[in-house]
Order: sequence, then structure tokens, then C-alpha cells
Amino acid sequence: MFFTAMNFRLPLITLAALFCLATPALQAATAEYRAGVATVDITPREPIRLSGYASRTKPMDGVLTPIHTKALAISRGRKERVLIITTDLIGLPRTITDVVAARLLQKYGLERAEILFNSSHTHTAPYVKSNLSLLFDFPPAEQVTVDAYAERLQDALVEVASRSLLDLSPATLASAHGAVHFGVNRRKPGPNGFTIGVNPDGPVDNDVPILRVTGADGKVKAILFGYACHNTTLTGENNVVSGDYAGFAQEAIENANPGATALFLMLCGADQNPNPRGTGALAKQHGEALAAEVGKALAATTPVRGTIKTAFRLVELEFEANDRSTFEGRLKDKNPYVVRHAKAMLARMDNGQPIRRYAYPVQAMSFGGKFTVVALGGEVVIDYDLAIKKAYPGAGVVVAGYSNDVMAYIPSRRVLKEGGYEAWDSMLYYGLPASWAQNTEEKIMATVATVMKATR
Repeated sequence: MFFTAMNFRLPLITLAALFCLATPALQAATAEYRAGVATVDITPREPIRLSGYASRTKPMDGVLTPIHTKALAISRGRKERVLIITTDLIGLPRTITDVVAARLLQKYGLERAEILFNSSHTHTAPYVKSNLSLLFDFPPAEQVTVDAYAERLQDALVEVASRSLLDLSPATLASAHGAVHFGVNRRKPGPNGFTIGVNPDGPVDNDVPILRVTGADGKVKAILFGYACHNTTLTGENNVVSGDYAGFAQEAIENANPGATALFLMLCGADQNPNPRGTGALAKQHGEALAAEVGKALAATTPVRGTIKTAFRLVELEFEANDRSTFEGRLKDKNPYVVRHAKAMLARMDNGQPIRRYAYPVQAMSFGGKFTVVALGGEVVIDYDLAIKKAYPGAGVVVAGYSNDVMAYIPSRRVLKEGGYEAWDSMLYYGLPASWAQNTEEKIMATVATVMKATR
């Protein structure tokens, strides 16, 4: 079932030709842009451990729904282009995205700023090698399966990109916004600090941003949509593959728009959970509610026009102080994950590879300065979404988390001060040494300002 079209090959053709090739009739079309879409099935073909919940102790029990990677390529003229690649996965680490980006640069000349990778963060998809590196301690046979899946996944990402480039044809763009309300802030305050629960008074963003791509024939070719909410309707006891609510939403949108490809963009949902949650029926309910809102919002769209500009920066983030004594003191902790983390950090120190800083990706893709995707790495809390939208009210900003590299949670200064899972506990599973430094939000927001200035 995995990668059903892996024998697909592009003819030898330059990137410029891919973006500009057209018959005279098509060249005469009035469409400002050209767009192409593609889908590749990435459902595992053999049992593999699903990611997202440390409680899982065995490979998957089956498949509820297939999962996919999809690509949307958009160009304007010969030099302006973007490629958005989405995945029904927990997250893509830079060990994968850097390799795929390098392959796309070599094959098609695409620069790093022109490629955006985003993951839906579904917790019912295969474990992705190097993401959540300390979540499981795999036996050798399972590790072989994990390694093989990562290799095939890289090929699938290159393939889906290639297919979308080959599919380029005249298109027009339009944007819209809807709203759904099943996402709720999950950081619940209590006498012992913040725990994961339901906090109806916590910050949320119910916005559903939409980008519609229409072909020269007037038919909808692609619908890119997003929402800021964890894909965790299916909880840990559910051990079957699915895209969770985002997967069901894509399926429903495609059924309502025959011939169109629906792509889900995960926004800043790190501290947001679906409510209620726990079953496949609820995941379908949420997905269909999201799809219905997309359909409703598409009845009132605003044209998107103008120059495509992109920017990509890496900013060095630091951690709170930690040293050998920090980890040695945790070796007898009652929590096995604390011990596993301490051993891993000590091993890195012994090998002369302690983690002191992390190169964090920040990206912007702008269409005429009126529809702009700001893409942030990691599991980003909603505070960043709200702050960036407030800072750039006229840019049509969509703030996506889980983009280009998912290395950890990205707490705001507020969340760091409050503590809890998003501030520190999650680092035990991601394999980073300590909480992020107090200046993390400041550094990220300064880098957002840099990429926004570059795309005006």
C-alpha cells in the first residue's frame, strides 16, 4: 500500500521549462500564475510503531484511513515560484527536509526559501526517524523498519514535488477565511502548575485561512487550508493509521470538489487540542465540520495577485543552563524517560557533542504582500500566531507551525514562565538538553521581522 506510484519518473527538463512550458494557447491565457498539484500515498506497507504517544509498545494494528504527502507548486513568470509540501505525519526533522531540499535544488534549481515543508502532526502516523528521538527505545527489528520508512519517505517527498512541477498550468488564486471552534486551549492551570486538560479561558485562534487555486478551465484545482489545533482526536489507545481530523477534512473537501486536491497546513496548535476527543468517529466529526466551513467560506473569496517573494532564515536559539551534574543527578529518577534523557545527554557530552544551541528555521512566502505564509519550525504555541497577526495586520498573514523542522515545542515567554509540558517536560522526548532560554520569543520574533521585510 505504501507509495503506490514510486516508479514515476520525470523526463529530463530544466526548472525554467517546468515553470514556463506551455502551448501558445496557454501562454495567451490571462491567468497571472501557474499552479500544479500532486499526491503520493505514504501509508506504511508493513507494521511500524505509530508516533506521538509514549504509551505505545507495539507496531500499528491496521489502517483506518490512508495517509499522504501532497505538493502545491505556484509560479509567476520565470523567476518567482514556491513549492508547498504537506504531510500526514507527526513531523519532519531537518535530517529529512535538508536532504530533500538539497535534492530539489540539484534537480530543479529550487532555492531553500522557495520550499515549505509542513506536517499535520497527526498522532496516528508512523514514527519518523530522528523526530521525537527519545520517545521509544526500538528493538533492532523495529529500528530496521523505521530506517526503511524514512528512506522511502524522502523519495516520496521528491516524487510529489516533481509531479506538482510537471502539472503546472495557468491558474488564478483567491483567499478566504472561515472559523471552527472544536479546538480548545489545553494548558489547564491548577495548584501544582499547568497540566494538559481543557482550559476554555486560554488563548485560541479559531481562524481557518484558505487559498483556492482555480485552473484556466474554471475548475478548482487545489484548496490549501489550515487550522491551529493538535491532530490528537485519536488518543493513545487508538493504534491504527489515520490523518486524524485533518485527514478526514481533506477527504471531505475533495469529495465536495471533484478533481481538486485539498492540502492541510498545520498552524500554531502546540497548546490546542480537539474537544471532545478519543475516537475515530469524533475525528471524522471534526474533520467534516472543518471541511464544511471551508466550503462555506469559499463562497466569498478575495482575489490574490502580485509578486511572489520568499525568505528563509536560521536563528540560533539557546537553552537554559545545564551541565554534567544536572544529568548525573537524574540518573536515579523514578521516571524512566528522565533517566533515558539524562543518559542520552551524558553520552553526547562524552562524545564531545553536547547540544548548546539550535538553528531554528523561520520562513515567509508572500503573494503580492496580501497573502503571506509565515512558517515556523517546531510545535509552536498559539501566542506566536496571535502576536504575528497583530504585528502585520495588512499582510494577510497565515502563521504555520510544524514547518521545515519539528525539533521541539516552541513556547512563548509566557509559557516558559508558567512551565508545564510545552515549556520543559516535552524536551525529554525530543532529546534537547533543557528548556529554551528566556530570550527565545524575542529572537524568533526578530527573525520573523527580517523575513517579513524581505518579502514586502
